[in-house]
This record gives sequence, C-alpha cells and structure tokens, in this order.
Amino acid sequence: MPRKNKEISLKTSIGFGLTDMMGGGAFTIIGAWLLFFFTTFAGLSPVQAASIIAIARIVDAVVSLFMGSFSDNFFKFKLGRKYGRRRFFLLLGAPLMLVYVLLWVTGMNYFYYLLTFLAFEIIAAMILIPWETLPSEMTTDFNKRTKLSTARMFISGTGTFLATFIPGQLFGVLGQDNPMAFLVNGALFAVIFAVCIYISFRSTWEREVSPEEMAQFATQKKEKKSVAENVKVISKTLVDFASTFKVKSFRKHLLIYICSMTAKDAFNAVFVFYCVYALHSTSEVAANLLSFSIIGLPGAIIYGFLMIKIGPANLAKISYSTMILCVFGYGAVYYFHPSNLIITLGIISFVYQIGRSMLEFVPWNVFPFIPDVDEMITKQRREGIFASVMTFFRKSSVALATFLVGAILEAGGFVQKATTQPEGAVHTIIGIMLIGVVGLLLVALITAFTFKLNKETHGILVDEINRLKNNGSKDKVTPKTKEVVEALTGYKYEKLWGGRTPADYPRTKAN
Repeated sequence: MPRKNKEISLKTSIGFGLTDMMGGGAFTIIGAWLLFFFTTFAGLSPVQAASIIAIARIVDAVVSLFMGSFSDNFFKFKLGRKYGRRRFFLLLGAPLMLVYVLLWVTGMNYFYYLLTFLAFEIIAAMILIPWETLPSEMTTDFNKRTKLSTARMFISGTGTFLATFIPGQLFGVLGQDNPMAFLVNGALFAVIFAVCIYISFRSTWEREVSPEEMAQFATQKKEKKSVAENVKVISKTLVDFASTFKVKSFRKHLLIYICSMTAKDAFNAVFVFYCVYALHSTSEVAANLLSFSIIGLPGAIIYGFLMIKIGPANLAKISYSTMILCVFGYGAVYYFHPSNLIITLGIISFVYQIGRSMLEFVPWNVFPFIPDVDEMITKQRREGIFASVMTFFRKSSVALATFLVGAILEAGGFVQKATTQPEGAVHTIIGIMLIGVVGLLLVALITAFTFKLNKETHGILVDEINRLKNNGSKDKVTPKTKEVVEALTGYKYEKLWGGRTPADYPRTKAN
C-alpha cells in the first residue's frame, strides 16, 4: 500500500491483521502437536521433548523483553530509517518463516530440534513485538485502532481454526501414523505465514518522523562500547521496563491481562481432567466442548462494535462475569449430576466460550492506547517497551499456570496413568476450577471496575497531548481534562509533559 494513502480501510485492517495468522495458527499447532511429534516420530524421550519446549520458552521470554526496546531505537540504523523501525522486522521475518517447516523433519537429533525450535521462537518474537505496536503508529483515533485490532483478532481466530482443521484433513488423507502429514502441514503453513507477514509489511505504515529527528538518529555514533558501558545500557533498559509500572493505566491493564489469561490457561489445563475423572466422561467429549471456541470468529466483529460503544472495561466485566458463572455451572454439574449431562455441558460450554473469546479480545485492543498515556508522562513513544513487558509476563504466566496445575494435582493425590482417580484428586480438580480459576477472574473483574481508559477519556488525553505539542500553555488546561489525565497517568498534571521518566514524578494519592 502506498505510504501516501493512509486511510484505515477494511483492506488495510485485514492487511495489518494477517500477521496474526501466524500468531494464532503456529502456536496452536505447536501446542497441540509438537510434543506428540517429538516423542512419536522424532525419537526423543518425553524429558528431551519437554526440555526443548521449556528452554525455547525461557529464551523467547527474554528475547521478547528486549525486542521492544531494540525496535524503539532501530532508527539509529540505516535499515530502520529506510524500512521503518517496526516494519523492517516484518520484511526480514517473512522469508525466515520458512524455518517453521524444519521443525517437522524426522530422523534428526536432539540439538537439531532444539536449535530449530529456538530459531522459530526468536523469529516469531522478532516479528510479533514490533508488529503489535503498529496500531499506535498508524493512527491515534480510538475507532480506527479498534478496527485494526478487531481485524487482527478475527484473523487470529481464523488461524486457530485452520490450525485445528487442516491437520485433521491431512491425517485422513496421508494416514495418522504417517510423519509426512506433519511435514506437509508444516510446509503449507510456513508458506501461508510468510505470505501473510509480507502482506502486513506492504499494508502498514509508521508514525511520521520529522527530517530533523531522522537526521539526529543518522548522526548518532555507533562506537564499540566497553563492558561497563554495555552493562550501563542493559541497566537502563531494565529501568525503562520497570518504569512502565509507573503508568497507572498500564498497571491496571497488566493486572487484568495476566489474571484473566492465567485463569483461562488454568481452566484449559484442568478441563480435560474434569471431564474424564470428575464426570467419568471421555477426552473426546472434552475436545468437542472446547471446539465451541469457533464462536470467537463472528464474536470478534461484535466485540469490536461493543468496544467502541461500551468501552473495554465494561466488555471485560461482561466477559469475566460470564466465565465465573459458567465455572460455577461446571461445579454444579459435578455435584448434582444432571440426567441430560451432555446437553447441559454443551450449553455451559457455549456460553463459556463467548466469555472466553471476549477475554482474549480485550487486552490487545486496549494496548495501542497505553503508549499515549505514557507519552503524556514522558513525551516519548515507547510502544515497543510496553509490548515487550506484556509479552514477557504473558509467556511467563503460561508456563507458571501449567506448572502450578500439575504441582497442585500431584499434591492432591493424582495418580498418573490411572483410569480412575482417588476422591481427593477429583476434589483437587474441582478446587482448581472453583478456587483458582474463579479467584483469578475475580481479581481481574474487580480491577476492571477501576479501569478508566475508554474512547471518551482517550480522546481527551490525545487532544491535550496535541494541544501541548502545538505550544499550548499548561496553565490553560480545563478542569475536566486535568481530571482525566491525572486519572489515566496517576500523576499530578503539573508534573506531566516534562520530558522526564516516570520515576522522576511524585505520584497522586489515588494509586
């Protein structure tokens, strides 16, 4: 798309969102099949296979943490000034997506699979973190950013659906015991991901940078730094990461995000155990109930409309309340054993998946507006740092949720490979759902009631930033604007727009 045409059209929104075909598709396939492929066709032991995934996740989390800061400062390099500090990584990452197919080659050793999976995780982080900042780069308009994020979530859901549908068709044609099905699936999706990411590169743009600023970046020296200087740079980066927690709206947003997503992860980890051991049903029934997740596809369109009309906090409240009621519904099914079990479970699961798809929709639709709040404090654009912090905590929470579920199950007396479980283990399963999942959702729900960032308050904030950029006097701020800006940032208005870091500012009492 020509850079002179910067209208956020449906075509542009789809072009931007196509990168999440990889985000939604690749990791769905990996989560469902990679461990099985390693242990069944690649000749690795379960410990070896699990260690590959664990090591890659740890490295990925660390890379994600620093990738945002690197992207924020990429204008210092000629490639960044030519192709963009965000979009360059889409251009570079598109052909590198072909690494994905290497994961599904049989007959290799442990280190081959470790290195290829590490490479894919790092490439994915290199693409996704700069890409996630693009709505903030492309427009400041709340509705237009929501349009971009809605397209993203719809395409992510499409990727998730295709990642579960296509492998099943290949197994049917090539045979469930044929490793070629995995290789063909990997090759097909590698090409799809590469094409989608390149289209995103062509469809997007970045915030305009003045010739003076670009010249300043170009003249910055790239001298070889001593060890002490490198340590200082790393320390400053860590301070920048910590400074994101000084932004009131981001603190609340991150707490809502981590609690709600960890609740979802814990539910997913324990749901099959609930169906098989608590209800004495089958894993097939559990899979069929989880397949109601397809509701997220049409839901993304509706949620985008609701995001504008009622605001993200209210959408989150609906989501968490719905999920809490459904989890209690699952508990009631266990205790009261209804005669029409499958129908009852189907109704609860359908409603639960509506709430779950809302849960996944809200956080990254809110994220593009957080850097605007930060800009009011620091006079800087730090989208990359915020994306890194969110991604780091999200990836860490996935591992933590899964580990805790396993540890609690074992402590509750769960017997590995047994067809039935002791009563204590079953009660532990129910406890994880009713206490763990519901508890996390309640924290997210309570926090959502205090979250003030929405279309109206964001518009007031952006208008004030633009007024100050045009040399407007801080003394002429209206009482309403002052109140909104202080509520979003967590700082007294008089201390804002000073060009300093959040650590330099005294906080307001209501934090």
